Amino acid sequence: MAKKGQTFQTYTEEFKLKAVRAYLEGSSSYKVVAEREGIRNCSQLKVWVKKWQNGESFDVRKSEPNPLKGRPRTSFHSVEEERDYLKAQVDYLKKRYPNLVKEKRPPNE
Repeated sequence: MAKKGQTFQTYTEEFKLKAVRAYLEGSSSYKVVAEREGIRNCSQLKVWVKKWQNGESFDVRKSEPNPLKGRPRTSFHSVEEERDYLKAQVDYLKKRYPNLVKEKRPPNE
């Protein structure tokens, strides 16, 4: 997971292809080729080699959001129905967490 303020190294398609060819044509390990080419982690080179061998593009990202992600929204037929639904939620939470409910006293006591 990315940390706040973390910067990411980006590599061009040509650089990735050059690094993959250097690994495949030579007898060096992933680590040696990664260090020689200036790649931060050898596992990144492994990913590129696997993608190249499978005929995939190096940079495949999903640009469209998933419409099925998250729960569907609750829709109501009337304002009263929505009000009753919200009241039921509040009552449930009051029963579930009674220590969060503070009873108000009448002002004339």
